[in-house]
Amino acid sequence: MHGGSYIERPVRRPISTIGSDYINKVLNEDPMHFRQIYRMYPEAFLKLCNILKEKTPLRDTRYICVEEMLATFLLTVGQNNRYCVTRKTFGRAYSTASRNFNKILKALNTIASTMMVKPGVAVPSKIRESTRFYPYFKDCVGAIDGTHVPAIVYGRDVSSYRNRHGIISQNVLAACTFDLGFIYILSGWEGSAHDSKLLNDALTRRNELKVPRGEKFFVDCGFPNRRQFLAPFRGVRYHLQDFGGEGRHLENARELFNLRQASLRIVVERLFGIFKLRFAIFKSAPPFPFKTQAKLVLACAGLHNFLNKECRSDEFPIEPDDEYLSQPSLLTETEDEVDILQTQEEQRENANEWRNNIAQEMWRHALNEDNRD
Repeated sequence: MHGGSYIERPVRRPISTIGSDYINKVLNEDPMHFRQIYRMYPEAFLKLCNILKEKTPLRDTRYICVEEMLATFLLTVGQNNRYCVTRKTFGRAYSTASRNFNKILKALNTIASTMMVKPGVAVPSKIRESTRFYPYFKDCVGAIDGTHVPAIVYGRDVSSYRNRHGIISQNVLAACTFDLGFIYILSGWEGSAHDSKLLNDALTRRNELKVPRGEKFFVDCGFPNRRQFLAPFRGVRYHLQDFGGEGRHLENARELFNLRQASLRIVVERLFGIFKLRFAIFKSAPPFPFKTQAKLVLACAGLHNFLNKECRSDEFPIEPDDEYLSQPSLLTETEDEVDILQTQEEQRENANEWRNNIAQEMWRHALNEDNRD
């Protein structure tokens, strides 16, 4: 009251409790249904919430808890739901749903590097327990490959994001273990970029891919053969489906090497298949600015590793990536691989000789076993 007049204060809009009531309810209902919707069991969900609170600045607000923010994010990436769906589920405004999503995205990107798997010092069991692979591949810790994720890009850069299938995409490079965990991931490259360029970038950037001394990764025909990156022989069969059955009718050491190398390297293709099944948002172009699309890949890679550890009972069919299936059966040089520095060429000559020695030793042992049979 001032000067005989009354100033009416604005009435605060009542805050909805639908979201908090909903998440508290579903956390205490059927855990299998919760896992189908949110890609994890309630116990893992609450554990992830605690990790976000402990390791990032993310906190409950006056009206919205971290649990609701995370549920909003998981509905979006796991079910490919739009904000119009999540806002209805949680009784929030469109802007609030967007804000909650981006808070979780930022928090997950903050800790994503700590969620990457570190290769073990021991020989991977998949190699150690098989005479087909041991001792030839005893120093190999995983596989590296690229995959394409549909993208939305505007402006004059659109053409550079168009991949060889004519689809606008970002090219994503990943290194993984034989236990289906991401060791490293690099997103945001144009769909037209060659995989070898992504690998060179990954090895030279500030947060680079670190290859432990003496250890190696399997790579495919999109990469040059190096001491740390073991590629198949060119000009002979390579894909598993090219060999048929158990790989009968192998003609020489190079074919045997390629068969066994591909049998291990396919783990990265299976990982991409699982990744896109878990996070349906990557089956189509995410409706966000491109920088956000790139950050989503890193955030979901960290989430995948968390789920790979906490939800080991999850089962996924082996679903090789489309890019893998579309590769030619016979390997040939590409223009990008010919255009390399002389020092790299010298390294490749040494690596090729080393690879050939492995193949010859493998072939001799295989022939001796056949003769004994």
